[in-house]
Amino acid sequence: MVKDCTSGSQIFQIEKVKMSGKALRDLNVLPSSGLDKNSDISGKGSLAKSYIENINDNGHELQKKNSPLFSATLNKVDIVKSNGLETVNTEVEYIDSENLADIADVDASFNTLLARLDSKDWVSTCEALNNVRQFSIYHKQKLLEIFGAVIRLIVKSLKCPRSAVCKTALMASADIFKAYNDIIIDSIDPLLVQLLLKSSQDKRFVCEAAEVALVSMTTWVSPMLLLPKLLPYLTNKNPRIRAKASMCLSRSVPRLGMEGIKAYGIDKLIQIAAAQLSDQLPESREAARALAMQLQAIYVDSQVSQCEDSVKLVDADSWEAFCHAKLTPLSAQAILRVTATPKEGLALS
Repeated sequence: MVKDCTSGSQIFQIEKVKMSGKALRDLNVLPSSGLDKNSDISGKGSLAKSYIENINDNGHELQKKNSPLFSATLNKVDIVKSNGLETVNTEVEYIDSENLADIADVDASFNTLLARLDSKDWVSTCEALNNVRQFSIYHKQKLLEIFGAVIRLIVKSLKCPRSAVCKTALMASADIFKAYNDIIIDSIDPLLVQLLLKSSQDKRFVCEAAEVALVSMTTWVSPMLLLPKLLPYLTNKNPRIRAKASMCLSRSVPRLGMEGIKAYGIDKLIQIAAAQLSDQLPESREAARALAMQLQAIYVDSQVSQCEDSVKLVDADSWEAFCHAKLTPLSAQAILRVTATPKEGLALS
């Protein structure tokens, strides 16, 4: 029995040595990239390099096809090495509306427009947003066929955390206001929210593009239709949004003209101005001052009666009497203070 056990032990040891030898032979024929860390990193680097070369080729082809059309052109691709890997930094160029050329293939661009606006590829989305700008300039009627869907996808792009997409969407918004005027009013609510938010943020170049879009809105959309859309934001919890809405209101009211202001109600507008005068942000207060002075000028013009070469004011309908009649004593005093001449201001103080 002892002899058999010893023999079995020897056989086990021999088999163990054979297996070790086989494993060693297998190990020797393995590719070095599977063992060497540096080779592994090198392999990843090659993969990244291949990807970058593909991006460069595609970017070059895209520029050749769409150079005058695409405002988010891949005009520069930088290769940056970080932790041994190569990454791509893409610069984006923003083209002003007056420099946008017409679309080369209108039908092909139109048929894929919604899909590209909704693409997960941000470069494709930027290209589509610029196509929207081109359609609004050169093919206004055609874009109306899918106008509602386009506005919804522009709003989606405005919410995108990637600044390039957001800014291109803001530029598209400005062009749409200019092209479509009051047609936009039924779709303006979600767009207006995002424009006010983006104009209130700290990222400067996005904020500036949002301001341009808001100015375009107050320039091209009828104030009679726009004012009811702006009013809810004057009491928003966010003071920056209140300030931007106040500035929009102040720009819109003069476009009503004397008859439009009378129709809308000068008493409503002076109450709005009085409320904004006590806002915490100086932008809101400055917009309220501008609005109060505009209203005063329009009210006085509407009350004067020309008698030969002189201008006479009816005392009962004077600006001061009007303010006291329509506002609380404190609000009336505040409005009169900002609209008074220097001499009158000293008296009121």
